[in-house]
Amino acid sequence: MKTRTNEQQISTSVLVIGTGGSGLRAAIELAEHGVDVTAVGKRPRNDAHTALAAGGINAALGTMDAEDTWQQHAADTIKESYYLADPRTVEIVAKGAAEGIGDLERYGMGFAREEDGRISQRFFGAHTFRRTAFAGDYTGLEIQRSLVRRSEQLEIPILDTVYITDVLTNDNRVFGAYGFDINNGTRYLIHADAVILAAGGHNRIWRRTSSRRDENTGDSFRLAVEAGARLRDPELVQFHPSGILEPENAAGTLVSEAARGEGGILRNALGERFMERYDPERMELSTRDRVALAAYTEIQEGRGTENGGVWLDVSHLPREIILERLPRVYQTLMETQMLDITREPIEIAPTAHYSMGGVWVRPEDHSTDVDGLYAIGEASSGLHGANRLGGNSLIELLVFGRIVGQAAAQYSANLPAQTRSADVVAKARGEVIRLLTADGEENVRALQRAIRDMMTEYAGVVRSEEGLLQGLARLDEIEARMKNVGIHPDIAGFQDLAHAYDLKSSALAARATLEAALERRETRGCHNRSDYPEMDPDMQVNLVWSPDTGVTREEIDPIPEEISELIRDVSQEGKLVE
Repeated sequence: MKTRTNEQQISTSVLVIGTGGSGLRAAIELAEHGVDVTAVGKRPRNDAHTALAAGGINAALGTMDAEDTWQQHAADTIKESYYLADPRTVEIVAKGAAEGIGDLERYGMGFAREEDGRISQRFFGAHTFRRTAFAGDYTGLEIQRSLVRRSEQLEIPILDTVYITDVLTNDNRVFGAYGFDINNGTRYLIHADAVILAAGGHNRIWRRTSSRRDENTGDSFRLAVEAGARLRDPELVQFHPSGILEPENAAGTLVSEAARGEGGILRNALGERFMERYDPERMELSTRDRVALAAYTEIQEGRGTENGGVWLDVSHLPREIILERLPRVYQTLMETQMLDITREPIEIAPTAHYSMGGVWVRPEDHSTDVDGLYAIGEASSGLHGANRLGGNSLIELLVFGRIVGQAAAQYSANLPAQTRSADVVAKARGEVIRLLTADGEENVRALQRAIRDMMTEYAGVVRSEEGLLQGLARLDEIEARMKNVGIHPDIAGFQDLAHAYDLKSSALAARATLEAALERRETRGCHNRSDYPEMDPDMQVNLVWSPDTGVTREEIDPIPEEISELIRDVSQEGKLVE
């Protein structure tokens, strides 16, 4: 007799998908207002991607430079975005940043402080004033710990091993989500008035990436699009200049920019200090996009290492300086390669680091095209444009986590009735069953690797029409092979099923990225087109993508005068430019 697979039903007012900084901050806001909320994630809450953020968090507190203002913070953000950031989104973040820092203090976060008790703030590149608060080089980890601690105080239900496969909608309105437990396969039917997507970006679809295995595979993008939402600027991806090459399973792991900031030197395989060719004034302290492009060019023109990298050398620095100021870099290389960076150089190459585009949202509350569906954090879009201002990603989580929590609570409270669809639930359930019984010849991990190889080759640091079209043709082939996958759950759990959904998400994110990159016929910020090397004023627009409409152009609202009059070139002298 066939045993019925266990399916558990949960009801909640608001479901949060993702338990990193943005998801937990939204859940906290809801719980503090007495709203029923449940948060789910596919990895442990203490190990969320937010915990990897090192540098700091921005707010115009004026603790170090009293003349700093939210308007100047907004002006710096818009300029650094190459004028693709949404001015209203930027204004909301800059205005709400101080309150976000206050929230963290309320949760017990320990910031670095001056002797008189003021929160310390330091320069990040492209900031007019010192406005980046920090906690050593573990700022993101401390933020995540503070949010987890507050979540536990509020007794928020958090399911750490639930993989969401579908956001459930009926007549363009959310009514919940479907998923399964990665460890034991238990299915979850979650009824909810509103759903907040906080499941990260898509930079894991490149071969070298600062994201770890099984995170940032484009889950938010697929869940949103299949529910009826759209994506904005998926082609705008920040490449960090220094990711390690070996071992293969750690390729792309970041070597902090502090290594360059402390005096690290970049050399090609010929021993040349190549930044002299690209930015003779700032050298290794140049911008992320410029250093990444320089390293890419050296490798492409045959001056890279045998493994396709360049060398970052800090071995000339005193050992005690390295151990004191670069402890994480030292530890990372010892653990991954048994490499002593006080004696030997590090082999690095550009690595996909941050999704600056994401789900299309309204600036005021981050709602989407689907009623009751919201997106926050790296899953969303609007703040960063074509280049992220260092330190802005963490404050975005705090500001919009609070705002979206309030918006979802209000939406739930005002919902007159909730109409569900048994057919929609059956379809989501049926897809899980179909994949579990799939016995094809194609391996989902191998296909995921094929996407990552394709994106690295055709949509990496530098793109061209020819390459992007080849990438789309290759993606067509991969998607055809995806119809013949085999899924094999075993005693260790249901990771293979999770990988199958990761693969679906990656394929959708890759198509959106390739098609938008093809449409953006210019070079702007992180987006380099070898066949269109100049910035085109007519392309000062956002590109919005969906499977039904393809790529459409969206005009950007005018910048308010109180912000535009403060936009200026910022001196980078002595600063490490993030």
